[in-house]
Amino acid sequence: MTTPCQLRALLAPERLTAVVDVGANPIDGEPPYKVMLEGGLCCVVGFEPQPDALARLNAAKGPLETYLPYAIGAGGWQVLHVCQSQGMTSLFEPDPVALAAFPGLAEWGLVISRVALETRPLAAVAEIANLDFLKMDLQGGELAVIETAGGLLDQAVCVQAEVSLIPLYKNQPAFGAIDLALRARGFVPHMLAAMSRRMILPLRRPDRFAAINQIVEADAVYVRNFMVPDAMNAEQLKQLALIAHHVYRSYDLALNCVDRLAARGAVPADAMTRYLAMIPAA
Repeated sequence: MTTPCQLRALLAPERLTAVVDVGANPIDGEPPYKVMLEGGLCCVVGFEPQPDALARLNAAKGPLETYLPYAIGAGGWQVLHVCQSQGMTSLFEPDPVALAAFPGLAEWGLVISRVALETRPLAAVAEIANLDFLKMDLQGGELAVIETAGGLLDQAVCVQAEVSLIPLYKNQPAFGAIDLALRARGFVPHMLAAMSRRMILPLRRPDRFAAINQIVEADAVYVRNFMVPDAMNAEQLKQLALIAHHVYRSYDLALNCVDRLAARGAVPADAMTRYLAMIPAA
């Protein structure tokens, strides 16, 4: 059942927002684009090479979702390190030195099996027709996805990537490498959608998730550079406005897109006034 959307009606984009979810394992809760998916505003192509996680995704999917068993990466055969905690399974080998600094991580990151996987560059996946919003959560493999996305990434207007401030895997690219790669492709940081903190040993608490200040990982959101007037075509501006509004409640960014569209004559002249009326008062 499609939920009517005033903003989509105002913007009249050419198609539904195209979401690509690399590492779609539902273990971490609801995806950031859930509101758009439930409203019938986006379609999703997701990737999850772990069979049980893929089965859960396919069992719960709706008509706008497609999930595939491909491992997205640099291409060629690589080793998947299956860990005690499914959320730590990665193409990178866990780093016992880093894990030993935080409660629980050495146990959760214990490798219980190794599986050979053939990885595919994102640009080589025929099932992806369009890409507006790229979400990545694959325990260290985000940089390889960016570097092999090719022209697909030129279409995208928003990227949400799990980034590591303290790499937990051997040779894992850190936050700085992801930041530089995305900036080189025309993106700028927008927000941190979530942060994961861990307590530093030897201090302990009964709750293993208790923490003080040490940040380990974060979900970093990048958007195509809205400060450059010609960085986006009209369709990209429309898609960014929809994502900013529905996914992140970044009403200022959405209004900026609407303003640029109005200046180009791509939306009605009163679009800014009409959009301002849609923004929640709070």
